[in-house]
Order: sequence, then structure tokens, then C-alpha cells
Amino acid sequence: MAWASWTTTGVYAGAGGVSTEEAGRISGNLTVHTTWTGAQAQVAVQYTGSSDWFTLSGSPVGCSSEPESRDLHQAVVERVREGAGTGVPLHWGTSAA
Repeated sequence: MAWASWTTTGVYAGAGGVSTEEAGRISGNLTVHTTWTGAQAQVAVQYTGSSDWFTLSGSPVGCSSEPESRDLHQAVVERVREGAGTGVPLHWGTSAA
């Protein structure tokens, strides 16, 4: 089974933070983590330095390749910086859960 993961630390969420499934909106200095497992990508965020992870709203999403999952990760990092209660970019489709 193919898989890959990416982590970006020190991502400051813009005004309005990001939306998570477990904690609602969070903001501040965040770490973004994406895990791709061959058919879907799971995206989570945490307060940088914390041990608790939160599922980003809209995750998991269908994702057919490693390069596509890397592009997804970068798009999420950019959206976190924008804030506004964002989740996974909509053009990646609906939840694969």
C-alpha cells in the first residue's frame, strides 16, 4: 500500500482561524499534518508543540496520487494562513469518510 505524509510547523492561522471536527475553530501558531494512504488524504492540525491533533473540517478527502496529496497539503497550509474558519479546500471533493 502506498502512503506518504507531510508536516508543516509554525503556520500562523489568519483571522478567524480554522475549523476542526473536534474543537470547532482554533487559531494561533499551528502545525498542519497530511497523511495520504493511496486513495485518500487525512488532514489534521494542532497547536504547535501540543500533543493533541484535531481533524480539519472536510477531511478525509479522496486523493488519487502522492503528488496530488502534496499539492493538497500545500493548499491547506495556504488556507490556514488565510484563516476565516477554513477547512480542506472544496475542490478536493467531499469527505471520503
